[in-house]
Amino acid sequence: MLAAAIIVITFALVFYSIGVWSERIQKTLKWWHAGAFLLGLICDATGTFLMSRISDESPDTGTSTFNNIMIVTGALAIALMAIHLVWAVIVLLRDRPSEKAKFHKFSLVVWAIWLVPYFTGAIGAMTN
Repeated sequence: MLAAAIIVITFALVFYSIGVWSERIQKTLKWWHAGAFLLGLICDATGTFLMSRISDESPDTGTSTFNNIMIVTGALAIALMAIHLVWAVIVLLRDRPSEKAKFHKFSLVVWAIWLVPYFTGAIGAMTN
C-alpha cells in the first residue's frame, strides 16, 4: 500500500504543478487548469487517505518532528487546494479577464504550501 500511496501523491504533485505553472506561463486561468487542480486534489486526498491507513496499521513508534509538520501542513494544503479549486471555478464562471490574469499569484502560494508536506513526508520516510 505504501508504493500506491507514494505513486498517487506524486501524481498529485504532477497534476497540480502542471495546472499551476501552465496557468502562470499562459498568464490566464483556463478551465483545463481547474481540471488539473481537481485531479491534483483528488490524488492528494487519496494519497493522504492511504498514508493514514498505513499509519493506523503500523505499530506506534512515536511521532517525529517531520511527521508533525507533515500532518499540520498536509491538512492545511488539502484545505487550501479545495479553496483554490472553488475560487478557480468562481473566477472562470465570472469570466473577468483581470481576475483570470491575477489568479496565478494565489496559485503559486497554494502550490508552495503544498510542497511542504510533500517534501517533509519524503524526508521523514527516509530518516525513519
